Amino acid sequence: MRSLSLLTSLSIPSRNTRFMAQSAGNSDGKKLIQIDISSDTVCPWCFVGKKNLDKAIASAKDQFDFKIQWHPYFLNPSAPKEGITKREFYEKKFGSQSLEMAARMTEVFRRLGLEYDLSGLTGNTLNSHRLITWAGHHGLDKQNALVEELFVGYFTQGKYIGDSKFLAQAAAKVGLEGAEEFLEDPNKGVAEVHEDLAKYSTGINGVPHFVINGEIKISGGQPPEVFLRAFQAAGNNAN
Repeated sequence: MRSLSLLTSLSIPSRNTRFMAQSAGNSDGKKLIQIDISSDTVCPWCFVGKKNLDKAIASAKDQFDFKIQWHPYFLNPSAPKEGITKREFYEKKFGSQSLEMAARMTEVFRRLGLEYDLSGLTGNTLNSHRLITWAGHHGLDKQNALVEELFVGYFTQGKYIGDSKFLAQAAAKVGLEGAEEFLEDPNKGVAEVHEDLAKYSTGINGVPHFVINGEIKISGGQPPEVFLRAFQAAGNNAN
């Protein structure tokens, strides 16, 4: 769910962070903005945050180059692998507020040109995180594209995030081969997911959570202008 924090926090960059940002520029002279995102694949605000981030990147691509990497977070680590209907899950978790929350998300998605779909199942997200982490080894652009496919399928098409067939099909759509074989072994990638979780997502209270150039932190599904300000701040810190 959306993080309660709606503020960006800026820390003083270390010498190593400064050097990374300076040395990572491309030959075209544009500075590199590295964005690490902690997210769960059943978090609607994570999809909203991604869409707003995409808009900010599109507005700033002439000024910066971007490197985006996704990291796991589990909103409900004990969620059943067999799945539960979304409506039943939200009613159990949020009670009478579930209808109001659904109406709010429907409106938020509508403003993004998307239809929020509450049909289908929700459940354990470990396999989706295994796949996303695996995809990162085949290129961060493909990993980012895979995350988009998973969000679109789960939130707008009623796909089940724990369905290996859906996961493999999403991977194939973005040009990733071998996903079906990878997912067949339930132990593959699990240790790496938990290592990534410990490294990037320990201590945060909600998702999405964005860390820009290792120093600027943004929580929640913020509007594009918040990301644009963060890009400028990161670029200035690299000078």
